[in-house]
Amino acid sequence: MSTKTKLRAATMGGTADDVEATFYEALQRGDIDALMACWADEDEVFCVHPGGPRLVGTVAIRGAFEQMFANGAIHATPAKVRKVESLASAVHNVLERIEVLTAEGPRHAFVLATNVYHKTAQGWRMVAHHASPGTVHAPDEADETPQTLH
Repeated sequence: MSTKTKLRAATMGGTADDVEATFYEALQRGDIDALMACWADEDEVFCVHPGGPRLVGTVAIRGAFEQMFANGAIHATPAKVRKVESLASAVHNVLERIEVLTAEGPRHAFVLATNVYHKTAQGWRMVAHHASPGTVHAPDEADETPQTLH
């Protein structure tokens, strides 16, 4: 599916997965309009970047991403997605592999992010993105085993 088709699917309905794919592709291209099309047009949407403050509303979120894109696209690749979904909401916990430039050249960092989607009148939209501070190592696979405590 082309990027244009995915953006149309994300903005015309689609699924939470379509919106998430469009969001990460927009990050990788530094495309602010495609990225903001993923967000619900609601006053209470929020975004927390690693180590940053809570940004509330689309104006604040757009401003933060515009500042980040001024330094170039964000090379974040989602992996190891865990999902909790219902008829009108979806929560995705994503391991983001981010390429960063260092004095030694390109390196990878890993960030755990939680993306929350709601089904709105305009289709599925992101209502929250919360990313943890990064690490230089992927989280231990032992942490991936679901456990139930009673």
